Amino acid sequence: MTDKNHMGGLAKGLRVIEAFEADRPRLTIAEAAQAAGLDRATARRCLLTLTELGYASYDGKFFALTPRVLRLGMACLASMPLPALVQPALDRLSQMLGESTSVSILDGDEIVYVARAAQRKVMSISLMPGSRLPAFCTSMGRVLLAALPETEARTRLALRPLAARTPLTETDPAAIMARLALVREQGYALIDQEVELGLRSIAVPLTDTHGHVVAALNLGLPATQADVSDLARRYLPALRDVQQELRATLV
Repeated sequence: MTDKNHMGGLAKGLRVIEAFEADRPRLTIAEAAQAAGLDRATARRCLLTLTELGYASYDGKFFALTPRVLRLGMACLASMPLPALVQPALDRLSQMLGESTSVSILDGDEIVYVARAAQRKVMSISLMPGSRLPAFCTSMGRVLLAALPETEARTRLALRPLAARTPLTETDPAAIMARLALVREQGYALIDQEVELGLRSIAVPLTDTHGHVVAALNLGLPATQADVSDLARRYLPALRDVQQELRATLV
């Protein structure tokens, strides 16, 4: 893109929106500037503009995003065929196994949920389409990272510090790359309480008719339901049935 076609103001505004995260839903001007990599004056103009347009609120000190900003994400989800294609299969799989199932895609170093069928709440946070989690410590994330060339996977792992979410979270890049190699070899990923204590999950890649990995499918369940060594035997056949079913429809 040439400089004359680049809208710097729009790019800065989007960086300010992305500065808000689950662990920092309310930001001061200084905090937003630091998180977005902007100077205070630019961040202030962006925040006040978002407030004027109804995308943010301001209490005199802190700014917070409003539900109006969901229009941006929902417009994307509504325009994507993937959620509509996978949801019926997710619903059937979840009902058959009595566990929660999800489909996600990779965005940078995070996974983004695009479809979900929840039989029970398996995490302390509510997961829904649009929810994000780190890719490096999630079963779907490892499946998606394993599908990338090794150099690109390393680059994505280096985008930000790998923060441990539980005492069991693997944060060593070399160890994670070794686990990605195993995922690539066996065709699925297992996670044992690395995202949240008490949660285990198993994931497989979803490929299109050309064999390209376009998303990941997982099943999450309480750690009390099954030992991690038993997850593949109990649940992998059903996941692979859905994997094969969807391959014929994903283009």
